Amino acid sequence: MSKLTFDCFTKKIFIKAPIEKLYWSWGTAEGISSWFLSNATYTSASGEERKPNENTQAGDSYIWKWHNWDGQEAGNVLKANEKDFLEISFADSKVSVELEDHKKAILVTLKQHEIPTDDESKLNIHHGCSNGWTFWLANLKAYLEHGILLNEIEFDLRNIPLSGFEFVNM
Repeated sequence: MSKLTFDCFTKKIFIKAPIEKLYWSWGTAEGISSWFLSNATYTSASGEERKPNENTQAGDSYIWKWHNWDGQEAGNVLKANEKDFLEISFADSKVSVELEDHKKAILVTLKQHEIPTDDESKLNIHHGCSNGWTFWLANLKAYLEHGILLNEIEFDLRNIPLSGFEFVNM
């Protein structure tokens, strides 16, 4: 990406943790629910629910549920190499996560792409997800490096208008 556009964005962060722990954090229901979601379910192409600590595979479907939001996101795992790369369908677009070893830390690169460019998608997907992923990547770093979570689970924010756009730790 050589210039900023509304059809994609990239977020990067260095995290001091083993690459295997980072992949677990993204590629298993147990891992992604430890820092990001209230619940995740991965189902294989043959219809069997994956075990919580089992790596998701290309062809799986998923259902994700968050704290402080009554909705859910359902999508598909498009690519998963069980080592350093995942790609999923997400919010009418695609999200890829690449892990790159830099000796002292792992560079996590998240790219959300193929975002529709209508005005609603520019606001909700590009702006909303870009802000959201910035927080969630910082949350993952805080969790893996310091054992703390920054997301709000004590206070119920679901009945506060615009909470998803105003609270930084949704």
